[in-house]
Amino acid sequence: MISTKRRVFLKGTLAAGTVGVAVGAGLLAPSKLLAAWPSEAFGAEGLEAAFEAVTGSSDIADGDVTLSAPEIAENGAVVPVSVESSLDNVTEMAVFVELNNLPLVAHYVLADGAHANISGRIRMGESSNVIAAVKSGDTWYKTVQEVKVTVGGCGG
Repeated sequence: MISTKRRVFLKGTLAAGTVGVAVGAGLLAPSKLLAAWPSEAFGAEGLEAAFEAVTGSSDIADGDVTLSAPEIAENGAVVPVSVESSLDNVTEMAVFVELNNLPLVAHYVLADGAHANISGRIRMGESSNVIAAVKSGDTWYKTVQEVKVTVGGCGG
């Protein structure tokens, strides 16, 4: 006779092996739970291409957009930025870094009635202009701020 402990062990091993095979075959991948993301926009090389992919145009008007970022960033890997707008019906917000290999660093789609205010930390490869863009109605507006990236934050 097989002992009870051995049966439990064998059942557990069989279950774990079955789950392992299912995971390896991709049968348990949560693909329906993963959000769709604009790979063309985030993979666009060059600022004009990134603008086109996100906004549909490379020409964006200056508007009522406030971008807060440090003038000098001590570490380009974690540059704090925040974007705010008092425009009505803001539905999307995006942040671009002009000289990054892939300029689009953030793109937000806001719920109806949401306050147009985002903040986070972005990565910058070198000193560059940071561009914040906001979509209100069918029109995009932007603002630009230069951020200098230095090692140790000494000078520019």
